[in-house]
Amino acid sequence: MGLFLLVFFLIYGGFHFYFFLKVRAAFAPGAVIQMILIAFLILAMMAPIIVRVSERYGFETLARVMSWAGYVWMAVLLLFFSVSLLIDLYRLLIHISTLLSGTGAGLWIPSSRTAFSLPAAIALAMVVYGSFEALNVRTETLEIRSAKIPKSVERIRIVQISDVHVGVLVQGKRLERILRKVREAAPDLLVSTGDLVDGQIDSMTEAAAQLRAILPRHGKFAVTGNHEFYAGIDEALDFTAKAGFTALRGGVVTVADAIDLVGVDDPGMHGPGLEGRSSDREVLTRANPGHFTILLKHQPRVEQDGSGAFDLQLSGHTPRGQIFPFSLITRLVFPFHSGNYRLADGALLHVSRGTGTWGPPVRFLSPPEITVIDLIPE
Repeated sequence: MGLFLLVFFLIYGGFHFYFFLKVRAAFAPGAVIQMILIAFLILAMMAPIIVRVSERYGFETLARVMSWAGYVWMAVLLLFFSVSLLIDLYRLLIHISTLLSGTGAGLWIPSSRTAFSLPAAIALAMVVYGSFEALNVRTETLEIRSAKIPKSVERIRIVQISDVHVGVLVQGKRLERILRKVREAAPDLLVSTGDLVDGQIDSMTEAAAQLRAILPRHGKFAVTGNHEFYAGIDEALDFTAKAGFTALRGGVVTVADAIDLVGVDDPGMHGPGLEGRSSDREVLTRANPGHFTILLKHQPRVEQDGSGAFDLQLSGHTPRGQIFPFSLITRLVFPFHSGNYRLADGALLHVSRGTGTWGPPVRFLSPPEITVIDLIPE
């Protein structure tokens, strides 16, 4: 966690410094204005920490205000940086071509003020659009036919949610929009593939009640993601239980005498109680080989020795970058980025784009989803 925060603030601080340089180049503000701007940027950069501290000490109004202001600003800043970088690259290419050819006539070279104002306007427009996209939860469908599903069962409908990040921003009406989609799907079984929570657990009793009201006939099951550990694993597990989910931590449960759900802890987490974490293969060997086996695993990584031991893996974590163009980076880190992937042994891996939002309540070219999986006898 400490390393994550260090890397995060080094990168995020760099974005703020870049923004400061752009403002100074565009408007040449006086010393007083520069000091005010620096103070604002420092406050904006520290907003995530202020939110966490405010939650911890019960200042919920301050936490909510700082969340909306700080995280919306984060989206604006990251998109401003992306667009502005393209303009800087264009200006650099013009400069190089002028040096090489000795002429730059006919080429539009934006002024410093234009080079600031244009990406700022584009970033604001993208955030406005992305705010609406974050609320538009899509329903992705997947139909799987298997001889392991008894004909007497006819159909088992599973709904997957992932990376909901219930917390200061994702609760109340925003959470209800998600759960409305889940109810419309009429699941027989509901699974959460990690990062269900992302906040101080003691202030989310209403959210737990909202989730608890969903009652599929075959139950609800969840695995941990990295944010369960960030929020505090004991508190997160308590919230998960109050929300009506059974946490699978290296466990196997049989559903409808036809499906074995296998759940493992987030593979990226280390700490007390995780030193003896079993490999996927070790946990999968406890499943009934005659049953259709589903591996619930937060990160979309496939262990080599797990090959052939499951029929379907459900994962999340990426969530396809959440805000383009950062999906280009997450795609490099996670080859299984989003959607469906047929593995070498014939098993299927589905990677959810995520159902909620982390940080900014914004999604751009990465709409949230619930996934409806229908298991049908072959």
